Amino acid sequence: MAPSPAALSGPTSKERKYDRQLRLWAATGQQALEDARVLLVNSDGPLGSSSTGVTGVAGVEALKNLVLPGIGGFTIVDPAIVTEADLGVNFFLEEASLGKSRADETCRLLRELNPDVQGYSYSKSITELLGDAEFLPRHKLVIISGPTKRSTLETLCETAQKLEIPVLYIHSVGFCATFSLQLPSEFPIVETHPDPESTQDLRLLHPWPELANAVASLGNLESMDDHQHGHVPYLLLLLRFLEQWKQSHEGNMPSNYKEKTEFREFVRSNARTENAEGGEENFDEAIAAVVKTISPFSLRSSIREIFEMPQCHQLTTTSADFWIIASAIRTFYNTHNVLPLPGSLPDMKAKSADYVALQNVYKKKARHDVEEVTATIRQLESDLGRTTLILDREVEVFCKNAAHIKVVRGRAIPQISNNSDAALLKAVRSGLQMPESLASLFIACQILDAVVDEIQSNPALHDGRSVDDDGLWIAHRDRILTSLTLGDPAAIDESALEGIDDAIQEVRRAEGGELHNIASLAGGLVAQESLKVLTRQYVPLDNTCVFDGARSRSEMYRF
Repeated sequence: MAPSPAALSGPTSKERKYDRQLRLWAATGQQALEDARVLLVNSDGPLGSSSTGVTGVAGVEALKNLVLPGIGGFTIVDPAIVTEADLGVNFFLEEASLGKSRADETCRLLRELNPDVQGYSYSKSITELLGDAEFLPRHKLVIISGPTKRSTLETLCETAQKLEIPVLYIHSVGFCATFSLQLPSEFPIVETHPDPESTQDLRLLHPWPELANAVASLGNLESMDDHQHGHVPYLLLLLRFLEQWKQSHEGNMPSNYKEKTEFREFVRSNARTENAEGGEENFDEAIAAVVKTISPFSLRSSIREIFEMPQCHQLTTTSADFWIIASAIRTFYNTHNVLPLPGSLPDMKAKSADYVALQNVYKKKARHDVEEVTATIRQLESDLGRTTLILDREVEVFCKNAAHIKVVRGRAIPQISNNSDAALLKAVRSGLQMPESLASLFIACQILDAVVDEIQSNPALHDGRSVDDDGLWIAHRDRILTSLTLGDPAAIDESALEGIDDAIQEVRRAEGGELHNIASLAGGLVAQESLKVLTRQYVPLDNTCVFDGARSRSEMYRF
């Protein structure tokens, strides 16, 4: 007697818990999250919370949005003590927290959100902790809540850059928020999740033998009954009519808009206008798809740039998996003049059996292309003497997304000073020239950083002075504008200067402190970018975002 089939098992507890997010970044993205530990530097020292209003709320809100989807762990560094002002803004503190370590209390309450996530806290300055060479490498991402002492920010960012650890620096002040993302100099992304329509590669102009056979097996369209005629997959219709077009056009395919328009009318003329079943949706689909599906394959400039990078054709034993696979894809392209077939098909009017059969033709070709790329990779690994082989799953995902891979060239956290890079100053000036630009809020936060930096760096000279000190604001406003304009006031027009002064007024009105609703929204935005970085899926920010809560507007800048 044959054994009874095993009972179908339902989703695991983890799959039920994380069901919705698994649909966004799949099991590979979830695993990347669970392998990650995030560092939150929530203040620079006791002066960070006494010389300004309540700070660090946006950082905690960002961490909350990473704990919920299940990062592996987090570390909070915050030397501040909980004050009554904190209790009115930070949801992850309670009345019993008053007078206790802010790091310990926020860590305790955040851990309650997800028992699967480990949490650690340090009531020390980050400068002290960086003395341990093993501290920072434990983390996959650093989030810093501003304002932060400039020397601390520079040290932390430089150390993270050497270790290729991404950094997010966030300000939330009054009704405005800004944050910047520092990525490693080269940050490759395979799963960019483009528009699904843009990922379809149907190869109608160059069908491979199995696809051509599928067209040949159609038989005579004219002899079909109305039901059969109205259910021929539109891809096969286009392939059949392309062959007929070639016969009357000296073997040439439609190559320009005029010819494609004529071809479209040719397809339309073969539809049955009096189909007994009420129309032929498959012909309508074919007519609509003509322009976008019968264009010759062309390599996107961003992909060509990746193929031309030295890392792609000068491989070493230490080359990252991304570059080895990219090199194999480059070999495939040089051989076939196309990229590996993704293997996906759009939905279309067809009988289920016919659609599945056509789908299998595309999937089989995609598997064949993956096998060819994998063979090239195995040869490269052997030539390089690598003992750890790239997983087949990684190769398959790369081939499927080959037309949309991306390498983001990371930029440093932007800081305007006398030593700022000329390209940064030019980019900020350009941003200010945009109509109703929000770059002025970014500059106001830069001035706030400078004011707090001076108070923290020279406490004896500024005893009793706060961020509302007129002299400090005027001095640092003038200094930063001089750096920004390279000493030429005409480099920034009068309206932009007025915008900067308005932004300064808003930041000063808030006394450097945070409003929970704005901090919560900013934390959500920062968490979104953090998830992109940790999962290496979707395209992250490049590199600064500014949000104006008073006008509900946001802008992104490449500073």
